[in-house]
Amino acid sequence: MKYKPLIIFLTISSVFFLSIISIWKIMATLQGLNLQNLNINQNFLLCILTTFLFIFIGNKLDHLIKIIILSTLFTALYYYLNEPTPLWFYFGLFLITLFFTSRIRKYNKDFLKEDYVTEKIIFDFISLFGIIFFAFVILFPFYIMFVTSFKTQIALLVNPLDFSIDFKNNLYDVFKSYFVIFKTYNFGRYILTSSFVSIGTVIITLIFAIPAAYAVARLNFFGKTFLSTSILIIYMFPAIVLVIPLYTVFSQLGLRNSVEGLLIVYTATTLPVAIYMLQGYFKSIPKEIEDAGLMDGQNWFGIILKIIIPLSLPAIASVALYVFMIAWNEFLFSLMFLDNPKSFTLSRAINHLTGDAETPRQYLMAGSVVVTLPILLIFVYFEKYLVSGLTAGSVKG
Repeated sequence: MKYKPLIIFLTISSVFFLSIISIWKIMATLQGLNLQNLNINQNFLLCILTTFLFIFIGNKLDHLIKIIILSTLFTALYYYLNEPTPLWFYFGLFLITLFFTSRIRKYNKDFLKEDYVTEKIIFDFISLFGIIFFAFVILFPFYIMFVTSFKTQIALLVNPLDFSIDFKNNLYDVFKSYFVIFKTYNFGRYILTSSFVSIGTVIITLIFAIPAAYAVARLNFFGKTFLSTSILIIYMFPAIVLVIPLYTVFSQLGLRNSVEGLLIVYTATTLPVAIYMLQGYFKSIPKEIEDAGLMDGQNWFGIILKIIIPLSLPAIASVALYVFMIAWNEFLFSLMFLDNPKSFTLSRAINHLTGDAETPRQYLMAGSVVVTLPILLIFVYFEKYLVSGLTAGSVKG
């Protein structure tokens, strides 16, 4: 085995491991845990020992058994070397060690003998550092938002920087902010409105985007090249530039303070990118399949309905998810066009709450969680369809 790659791997991986543990300590401190001694040197040596044992054991044990043993050993040694902390802190350390040892699964004695292995190690862990750092920067505000939503007004006034959750209270006190925003501020209506607008936008956009994208991908007509290259020209103009003329037109047509007006605007803004995404996927479908459909007596409508749509479900799902997220999170047009609280979407309702000086901060955070959580769950569940839909049309054939 080459010792230089081994030393570099032990050093960089241990620094990465210690960084994750440090982030966990910061989160534990925010939960009210008072850590007096960080023991950075001892913990760094402990990280090096764990990483070295991972390399030394190699394939002598099953990977799952190996990482469970190493995670248990690391947690036990950490408990012995550091000050006593609650059980949940050690459980978090155990999960972090499981994640770390799973992430370095490919590193073994044979891998460290490969050519250019030093560069591979450096670039691999630089990317991991970047992912962890930016994930922490992005997720930390969401953590503050989530924790604040469980606070009481007294707790926020006494210590605004306390980001711990007191689960000793009964469930009603813990979730009081959520009960209030649904009962007092009528967030149930806003959820229904946002759901109707978002789902309606998805349906209308797909109804127009699928045949339009198929026409651009397959049919020959005058101006096809210009249309296919300039279809995204609407995104060259900031939305604020379009608001003023649209506001005037919608006022004259009586479409202000109506979800129908929002459906028109959202469809107009999402339709170009939907056509652009779908046409690339349609071009990757072999034309021979469509020719076979024509020989079987299908018309163009039947080909789209019975051949193109079933073969394009990943792309259609990704477009639907993209359009849904835009419509769910959109704020500018809903701010300009909606004045009646009965027709507010969720994003407009949050802004309406911020305009009231008497609205407690925990209610604002609870409303923000209500806005964020559904779209987050939908994205996590359908993320595989989004990735496959965005990449499947990149290679023809």
